[in-house]
Amino acid sequence: MKAVLSAIVLALGALGVSTVALPSQAQAQTVVGHGAFTALPDAGEQPDAGRDYKVILDVAQGGPDDKPLKSLDRVARLTNLLEAGGVTGERRKIVAVLHGGATLATLSDAAWAARGKGEVNPNSALIRALLAAGVQVRLCGQSMVANGLTPADLEPGVQVDTAAMMTVIHHQQAGYALIL
Repeated sequence: MKAVLSAIVLALGALGVSTVALPSQAQAQTVVGHGAFTALPDAGEQPDAGRDYKVILDVAQGGPDDKPLKSLDRVARLTNLLEAGGVTGERRKIVAVLHGGATLATLSDAAWAARGKGEVNPNSALIRALLAAGVQVRLCGQSMVANGLTPADLEPGVQVDTAAMMTVIHHQQAGYALIL
């Protein structure tokens, strides 16, 4: 994997594409410690500070019990990319809806520990950071029930909806772009 990434960086450099990170990327991040990216100032399709972004991300894939979900880190990356591009929180309407294999990522640390998965849910700090950045984190109620969870088991701030399908449908009908 490192060899492939090195080859891509070399190829981009040969094409004259800048892969220099932002001068103060950590300061530009809204979701600090997650959602890393490489600034590509000469690439097309940059964030537009004058545009409203309405996005719903479908998060269904689970992951290992010792790392945050890749899909949640992707939500952080989108948030950080927009922030670094000058898109303010008022112009960012981002919703992450979790279901299926991603359901347990929404557990509080206490509920995670009670399930014997370890002392700390590796997703809880990321979920708190996403919520603090203005991202709505929603959980499919059907997945919650299927996994034997209650709202009291969840990280504070996670909203429970009847079904992920309803959340996606309603947001798409309201003009949100769906990212799978």
